[in-house]
Amino acid sequence: MLKYVIKRLFYMIIVFFIITLMCFVLIRMLPLPVLPPEDSHTKVLLMRREALGYNEPYLVQFWIFLKNIFTKFDWGLSEKLYFGREVWDIFSQKLPATMLVNFYSIILSIPFGIIIGIIAALKKNTWVDYTLSTVTMVVISVPSFVYAFLIQYIFCYKLKWFPFLMKSGTDWFSPAMFVSMIPPIMALSFGTIASFTRTTRAELTEVLTSEFMLLARTKGLTKAQATVRHALRNCAVVIVPSIFGEFIGILGGAIIIEKIFAVPGVGGLTLNAITGLDYNIFMLSTCFYTAVGLLAGIVVDISYGFIDPRIRMGSRK
Repeated sequence: MLKYVIKRLFYMIIVFFIITLMCFVLIRMLPLPVLPPEDSHTKVLLMRREALGYNEPYLVQFWIFLKNIFTKFDWGLSEKLYFGREVWDIFSQKLPATMLVNFYSIILSIPFGIIIGIIAALKKNTWVDYTLSTVTMVVISVPSFVYAFLIQYIFCYKLKWFPFLMKSGTDWFSPAMFVSMIPPIMALSFGTIASFTRTTRAELTEVLTSEFMLLARTKGLTKAQATVRHALRNCAVVIVPSIFGEFIGILGGAIIIEKIFAVPGVGGLTLNAITGLDYNIFMLSTCFYTAVGLLAGIVVDISYGFIDPRIRMGSRK
């Protein structure tokens, strides 16, 4: 297992650098943002461009970029959106909102999705199963931003239960802040709940028809006892790793949702950086999403071995 983890980490680093290099070169090929009339901040940015080797070949520029990150953790300055401010300071201020909204969404989705999936599996080939399966496929097929507009219209406009936009500020755990988070959390949760439902239903249906489940029933266990003690434990091999994958999926989908509900997070910052041609912010956001996605892939693979000891990653016969 250790050898497998080390090898996966090595490959992850290589892939991360390749993706980062491609994005870096493509961004540097774009025209530079036009700076405001000369003042102290403009002079500093011009000096930084010279120090970053903007007139050098792309590989030299990339080497300077990496050296600044690993030696000084310097991601550069914002040249458009937050003129003259450190990119990392801006990003770190936006990160808590994104992580909280995504965390609440996954915490809400896990129990609902698994419970609905269990109900559909236990009621296989009945009207309950057909109804839940149909609704699940419809929900998965609809993009999350459609739910965002429906939630805004029904819960924010008609019923007036929640505000249209998320409350700004840094008091992340206040009741008012949490209430303003509920609409984006709901918009992100629908698709994830449906995905967990489909996964749980498919795995549990297969396990319930296995021979060991018949043996458990013949030993006197009720259907509920056999399902909880044996079937769900075997389904966990697939369900638990899928949680990490769904979290990454939510994180990517949150970019649009954050924009719709004005969530002061990384997603909105990334979109603003794209439209505002703030390349340094976009580069940091790209590295963040790439790193999270690659790490999640490793965590998913490793979790198989911990959940089911029969699985040994990278072992040789």
